[in-house]
Amino acid sequence: MEEPILTVRNLNLKFSLRGQTLHALRDVSLDVYKGESLAIVGESGSGKSVLTKCFMGLNDQNGFIESGSIRYKGEELTQFRKESDWLRIRGREIAMVMQDPMTSLNPLRTVGAQILEAIELHQKDLTPAQAHRAMLDMLSAVGIADPEKRSRQYPHEFSGGMRQRVVIAIAIACRPNILICDEPTTALDVTIQAQILALIKQLVKERGITAIYITHDLGVVANVSTRIAVMYGGDIVEIGTSEEIFYDPRHPYTWALLSSLPQLGVKGEKLYSIQGTQPNLFAKVQGDAFAPRNPYALEIDFVKRPPMFEISPTHSARTWLLDPRSPKMEPPQIIQKLMRREVSLRG
Repeated sequence: MEEPILTVRNLNLKFSLRGQTLHALRDVSLDVYKGESLAIVGESGSGKSVLTKCFMGLNDQNGFIESGSIRYKGEELTQFRKESDWLRIRGREIAMVMQDPMTSLNPLRTVGAQILEAIELHQKDLTPAQAHRAMLDMLSAVGIADPEKRSRQYPHEFSGGMRQRVVIAIAIACRPNILICDEPTTALDVTIQAQILALIKQLVKERGITAIYITHDLGVVANVSTRIAVMYGGDIVEIGTSEEIFYDPRHPYTWALLSSLPQLGVKGEKLYSIQGTQPNLFAKVQGDAFAPRNPYALEIDFVKRPPMFEISPTHSARTWLLDPRSPKMEPPQIIQKLMRREVSLRG
């Protein structure tokens, strides 16, 4: 693969809360490549949104990067201290579609005015007439009919799916190189979810944008992502191409996430659920963070953090099961079915 446009190395992020320190990101490393669609998946609280907010300087003031590096186009983002530094990156270079379309828009301003604000802020060379035309073009690009009329309406006059299209229009209007989609289908019904994901996929392809999807549901990103990073307890525990993660997963947490997909359930049988809760990040995490919930855990999992084991040039996982000295463990039946399905498709 070509050189990454954004590189994260050994990132440690902490938050000060009520006299305690929460270790939100634990030695995270990640590469993002130009033009790819990367999905970051994991349960709520695993650190997905916190990680991507570091790319835009959007974390709360009680958060601080203790160590590590985030490099974008040769600049070290962890060294930014002033808001003016972040304004060169935020929106113009890296934009974000926030989680909830119901609360992402200002209810007191028309939809057109909110898109126009983004255009005027990041495309200062446009005349007022050109900016207005660009705003209407953005509404059309996200599939909103009669843009002239719709631009004069307020958010409450739009459905949830239409509001999310407007939020996407605002983000794309900034002409970013990277678009972060934080749970872009939250609160939308299944049919609208598919439409929104198809729209984002189309826009990023047409405009050569790098997309980062954040979700807790592997099923949501199955058809839109080229690579998947699995996060747990503030750490990336597995990363690979979408095909590798779906058909050759190696970390027990990835097995558990896939087993939890309703699409893979068997009629008449109880749906699988992951027992237990995520680790307390106020306390020091000993060994593998997933060990207390892992039915395949080894003794060493409770003692020492596993390294990232390389499975292929594009696939790595942080689990002691990949150590040559570990006993051979068969993945759950559902995962074995997926693996067999892939083999039969190739055959």
